[in-house]
Amino acid sequence: MTVCGDAESGLDAARNIPADLVVLDVSLPGIDGVEACRQLRTFSDAYVIMLTALDSETDRLIGLSVGADDYMTKPYSPRELIARIRAMQRRPRNRSSAAPVRSFGALQIEPGAREVKVEGESIHLSRTEFDLLAALAAQPQLTLSRRQLLESVWGESWFGDDHVIDVHISNLRRKLGSPGDVRTVRGFGYRMGEG
Repeated sequence: MTVCGDAESGLDAARNIPADLVVLDVSLPGIDGVEACRQLRTFSDAYVIMLTALDSETDRLIGLSVGADDYMTKPYSPRELIARIRAMQRRPRNRSSAAPVRSFGALQIEPGAREVKVEGESIHLSRTEFDLLAALAAQPQLTLSRRQLLESVWGESWFGDDHVIDVHISNLRRKLGSPGDVRTVRGFGYRMGEG
């Protein structure tokens, strides 16, 4: 375990010592935790739990939209934090390693390599974004509920906000553009389509 007192040293440590999980305080000196998470996502797909005294829905959505996997407000229970860390660590990292390459128009998903290409160009996705896309692509045209997606990506023990799915789907759509067409089925969930 590595502990850092500010975002700059934390980001340096994450570059030099690849992390599986990062617990990130939003109120850091210098660069705040939101910007630190955004920068972390440019080179790491470690799980991220954000800790903060900011507890509005907008604050949670901002934290999740920059790449956090979970968001806890202060004061928090250390036992709950440990339980959430253990739940994340139980998530399988490479569920789809034996799955075949999937194509949806200009979108190509290579589960074994954990690589996504649009028109032949590699697209960087976080671990969570990739796992969501792989879950949808594994059963094209089948609509998956938020709960099914949560269980597929985070496991059955997930006890966070279901709307984390919406934030990650929004990020996926932004990164992929129109190819692949992750479609919303109102009132239920999401499915893959084409065009």
